[in-house]
Amino acid sequence: MTISDTMRLSRAFRILTIIVLGVFSVYFLAPFYVMIVNSFKPLAEIRRGDMMALPQEFSFDWWKKAWSQAQIGVQATGLRPYFLNSIRMVIPAVLISTSIGALSGFVLSKFTFKGDSLIFTLILFGCFIPFQIVLIPMARVLGMLRLAGTTSGLVLVHIVYGIGFTTLFFRNAYATIPDEIIQSAQVDGAHFMKIFSSIILPTSTPVIMVTVIWQTTNIWNDFLFGASFADALSQPMTVALNNLVSSSTGVKEYNVDFAGAMMAALPTLFIYIVSGRYFVRGLMSGSVKG
Repeated sequence: MTISDTMRLSRAFRILTIIVLGVFSVYFLAPFYVMIVNSFKPLAEIRRGDMMALPQEFSFDWWKKAWSQAQIGVQATGLRPYFLNSIRMVIPAVLISTSIGALSGFVLSKFTFKGDSLIFTLILFGCFIPFQIVLIPMARVLGMLRLAGTTSGLVLVHIVYGIGFTTLFFRNAYATIPDEIIQSAQVDGAHFMKIFSSIILPTSTPVIMVTVIWQTTNIWNDFLFGASFADALSQPMTVALNNLVSSSTGVKEYNVDFAGAMMAALPTLFIYIVSGRYFVRGLMSGSVKG
């Protein structure tokens, strides 16, 4: 085979790859397109059956209704209070679990002590425990702490469940840092927090971004913990959206449901668009040592 034949074959393979990826992209983006388009349509247009068509009467009224007027619980509050509940849940849970994971990952990667392998094994095992197994024990703990049915209780649940993943991410990333750097800092008299804040943290941006994206996505999209441990006032966005879509009271307003689903999806979508380039870089930061 000549060089020109190889180049033509390579070009044909690239074109085929682009076509296949394009087809899959259309397939996966079609539901997203349907939600966006129909969230701006009047209900009469949706009922005509052509859900792929662009809206003839474009309006933000259905977004406004989903945000502040839709019937979620006893009162027509819309999704706004539950959106704020999710924000109050996500921010502290992500910050605390990321901070604990960074410290524990540093300790497990650079310090040797009795039982360190067992501790890491147990933490790793915790990453694979199904949500359903911890529901009853967690409910008992939240009851004893008087945190059942509160946003603070949900924060605690997500911190505990997320520490395993954050520790794993940081431990793998910090394992690539040469031990000689830590030893030199110790010889110079640097204490634990000085080494962590001055040497380790400045190199942690990629893995921090991975952890923040991972935790934010999992906590924001969680439904099971929110449905199990929250009361009517502390429900997160996902539970409220389910109540909105599952409501059988009055006329079924699909445009309002689509608008609510888009509101629930926008925060994590925004995070991936803004910082998604760091995600793969952070995942690869712990793949090669040396």
